[in-house]
Formats: sequence, C-alpha cells, structure tokens
Amino acid sequence: MPSLKSIKKRIVSVKNTRQITKAMKMVSAAKLRRAQENVVAARPYASKLSEVLGRLSGNVPADCSPLLQQRESSDKALLVVVTSDRGLCGGFNSNLCKAADRFIKERRSSYAELKIMTLGRKGYDFLKHRHPVWKNHANIQSNCNYQTAALLAQGIIEGYLAEEYDEVYIVYNEFRSVMTQEITFTQLLPVKPPTSAADEVEPREYIYEPGQAELLAELLPKHIEVQIFKTLLESVAGEHGARMTAMDSASKNASEMIGKLTLIYNRARQAAITKELMEIISGSESQKG
Repeated sequence: MPSLKSIKKRIVSVKNTRQITKAMKMVSAAKLRRAQENVVAARPYASKLSEVLGRLSGNVPADCSPLLQQRESSDKALLVVVTSDRGLCGGFNSNLCKAADRFIKERRSSYAELKIMTLGRKGYDFLKHRHPVWKNHANIQSNCNYQTAALLAQGIIEGYLAEEYDEVYIVYNEFRSVMTQEITFTQLLPVKPPTSAADEVEPREYIYEPGQAELLAELLPKHIEVQIFKTLLESVAGEHGARMTAMDSASKNASEMIGKLTLIYNRARQAAITKELMEIISGSESQKG
C-alpha cells in the first residue's frame, strides 16, 4: 500500500487539476455563447444567398460562369479540412481528421491529384504524417472574421480558375448543440445552387437589374466567402461546445478520483493508527510480564 504522504500528494494534485478543468469549462461556456450567437446570425444570410443563387442559376446556362460549370475531366481536387488550433476538446478534432483520412483514401484513386488544405493546427498535425499537405493556415479561428474568410475564398477561387484543381470540398464540424457536432462534407466548387421546391411547383418571374449573368458574376464569389465564413463560425462554436463538455466530464472524473483516494487515505491512516496501538499494547504487556 502506498504511503500516506504519497496518497495525500496525489489528492492535492488531482484537486489542482480539477480547478484547471473547471476554469476551462467556464471560459469555454462564456465563449460558446458568443460563438453560438454568431452562427445563428450567419445561417439565415447564407441560406438566403443560396436561395437567390438557385433562382438565378436556373434561368441562365451553366457555362455563363466558370464557377458553375462542371468540367469534363475532373481529375484534380482540393479538400479543405477545418479543425481547431488547440486540443482538450474530446473527439472534436480526432473524429473529423479520421473522416478526412477516410475520404482521402477512398477518393484518391478517382483523381490524378488530390490536394489537401488544412485550416487549424490539429488537422495539419494529424494529416502531415499520412498525406502530403499542400497548404496550412493556423491561428485563424482565434480571431475569426469575414475578412479572413474572404481572403481564403479568393485564394481558393484563383486556384480553381487557374485549373490547379477541378473540384473543391470542405469538411468541418457543424454545430448542432453543446453536446453534438456533426461532421459535414460540402462541395464548394463548382457551385451547385439548391433548387427551391416552391419555384418548381409554381415558377416565379423576376426582373433583374443588372442582368442575371452580371449578378451571378458578383454573387458567386460572395457565396464562396459566406460559406467559408459560416464554416469557420460553425467550427469555432463546435470547438467551444466540445471543450466545455470534455472539461465538465474531466471535472466529474477528478471528483470521483478524489473520493476514491480519500477513502484509500483514510483506510491507510486507520491501518497505521491500529498498528501503532498494537505496538503500544504489545510493549505494555511485555513489561507486565
């Protein structure tokens, strides 16, 4: 049985760890509220922009914009993997990285070249040992803003127009709730606007000024920017939710461990006291004899 001093030292160490995990949980909870508000605010705009693109693209030929046109030989692709820069958030990063790894292995035979771009240090650290990473952008989610998303989108669009890749996919954790983040794959390029069910049943006529082609030329890059910005917001909110859940679980586990160690400490202390009493009684009896 370990000594009383070592057990007491372990109890103090676990208590210190519990204080840290509780503090991290409180910090993540505070950050989560703001991140969740940003996600809720961005979703309607992204959804409405997709709806407008769906109506516009349905009335113009696909070759009016290279961002809409499906290329005949799609043998080059780009996968954008969005993870966090920090850990201690449960399976938030590992599950997504494993899903990206499966996607790469399944699709690599379909493409002559499959490039990987990582947004976040954890994704880069995981994938660099398994696949060659084309580009990595770290420390962009700590100060997530639209300007950063616009620059990323501009670089991706320029590479697509230069035919460095024919298709662009992005994988990220979509925020569902504090306890749930859903791994989501989305095709960024070429753009596939959703079709409106209401317009299919009852087509509507619109008057556009300027023309539809001009509007598409302006809206399509904006659509890519908004999708990347929304993806970053979803990932940030999911990270804080996952970290809050993980730290709450760690705090509970620490409390349970403290209880078990305290029980072991009391038993060891009781055994030591009993041993001392037995030695005293034995000594007293020997003197009487």
